Amino acid sequence: MLNGKKVLITGGTGSFGKKFIKMILADYPEVERIVIYSRDELKQFEMKQNYPHSEYPQLRFFIGDVRDKARLTRACEGIDVIIHAAAIKQVDTAEYNPTECIRTNVDGAENVIDAALTCGVKDVVALSTDKACAPINLYGATKLASDKLFSAANNIKGSKDIKFSVVRYGNVMGSRGSVIPFFMNKKEEGILPITHDEMTRFNISLEDGVRLVFFAIENALGGEIFVPKIPSYKILDVAKAVAPDCEIKIVGVRPGEKLHEEMITESDSLNTIEMEKYYAILPSVSFVHKREKFLEHHNAKLVPFGFKYNSGENTEWETVDTLREKIKTYVDPNFEA
Repeated sequence: MLNGKKVLITGGTGSFGKKFIKMILADYPEVERIVIYSRDELKQFEMKQNYPHSEYPQLRFFIGDVRDKARLTRACEGIDVIIHAAAIKQVDTAEYNPTECIRTNVDGAENVIDAALTCGVKDVVALSTDKACAPINLYGATKLASDKLFSAANNIKGSKDIKFSVVRYGNVMGSRGSVIPFFMNKKEEGILPITHDEMTRFNISLEDGVRLVFFAIENALGGEIFVPKIPSYKILDVAKAVAPDCEIKIVGVRPGEKLHEEMITESDSLNTIEMEKYYAILPSVSFVHKREKFLEHHNAKLVPFGFKYNSGENTEWETVDTLREKIKTYVDPNFEA
């Protein structure tokens, strides 16, 4: 699929980018070029230490910001596939710096679309978040706007051979700023702060997130928002899994935070199809493909009327034991509760 292709990833020095590059090199050793596009020179320098040019001549490190359309367009010349992972994603940071969040998450998305159309890119996959579903904070609102931009971009491609799609998933286990590393760092203090004792979240590994992107590249018709079928966990169970002897301190729900995250709303269900491992929210307006085409292409079925998918009403749940196993597998192989 990606052998012989030229791939660019925005935000390529983040948690997802690092795992994506590791997996693409393992699964597609004949990939022609991988361009890591990001604005942090220190993170690029540190990443280069793990991928010396003599051993990984296909890697390119390109300093740039998705806000800079001219620079981004230059980086996209000759590229076949774009993975758009760059974003301002801390909820509180976005609330305090709304204009900066909009410029990166919304204007940056539009710049990616324009650069892809200009440069003859074939596939674009944008990373979304469960917070884009019925958003109650600015970060989620900007990602919903981004999702809509990428989905609708298929309607303005004209005769160009290009498809845009989106992948939306929940909390990534072990990613920077996520709850498990936070609890692991707090463990030595003897007290774990928890916002609400009924809070739940979806759970996905970085590996499965990358696999979903690979699936979208290979299978998207254009315009889909792909949603994986993944387990939920209770925040209290995460606390028990990480530090069973710690005291729990309830600190209150933070501004812009939900008790349960959603990935498909009841309203979304009118345009949602179901596959074996994934759901796909179809574009509400598509001048390229009809719903029947999506159903046939994905060998899918429509979800029932009124269907919704949220972490509090999920049918699949992590337990304290499965969480500990996954922490050892995906976060820290030396982990001990």
